Amino acid sequence: MKYLAIDIGNTAVKTGFFEETQLVSVKKSGSVPEVLAGLGDYAGVPVIVASVVHTEEELKQLFAGFARKVILSPQTPVPLQNAYGSRETLGYDRLAAAVGANGRFPGRNCLIVDIGTAVKYDFVSAGNAFVGGVISPGRKMRFQALHTFTKKLPLVDATEIPALVGTHTEACIQSGVMNGMVAELNGMIGSYQESYNPVVLLCGGDALYFETQIKYPTFAAPNLVLEGLIRILLYNVAEV
Repeated sequence: MKYLAIDIGNTAVKTGFFEETQLVSVKKSGSVPEVLAGLGDYAGVPVIVASVVHTEEELKQLFAGFARKVILSPQTPVPLQNAYGSRETLGYDRLAAAVGANGRFPGRNCLIVDIGTAVKYDFVSAGNAFVGGVISPGRKMRFQALHTFTKKLPLVDATEIPALVGTHTEACIQSGVMNGMVAELNGMIGSYQESYNPVVLLCGGDALYFETQIKYPTFAAPNLVLEGLIRILLYNVAEV
């Protein structure tokens, strides 16, 4: 049986093509219309859609051509206890990633480190419950903030880890953002390790810039959100 999982993020749309629970391929697109243009042969395939950009009603309209669909919402049943205190404000990508992590490591404490537009640290307990975590600014957001909220600091960027000591203003900003994120990542993961000894899963579009700098064992899980989405779809497949 074929299934589709579509993750609409802040900067890109990822479509996962599944055979049962096996991820066959992933396609990245720049917009929902671009995705829909390439899915004409899949209108009869069960699909799950999650978005941090669109409302549930907007998604129902955008994917009206799909007869068998699940639009992920706070009311969607998931194969994981959701112990988050404000479910209405929980990003669906965070919940889906938690379901994906729990699917990989049921009965284990898991820490999901998602390095993207924001850096998210999400904790799933050994009791198979999504508890919560931490959200901090991502790489581009930090560079942009330094430029936006000061009068003279330039807008710069970096994807490599620079020398700790910057010798000019641009290099100082690059060191502050990149080395600051490395320090944050290791400090935050270290705190979770001391308290919970979790399995650490690393995902997100910027993870590749920092993965070699993390001092703790991690599992690369670039498609963790899609993995979680397909588990949620299959959990609801009788309703689709």
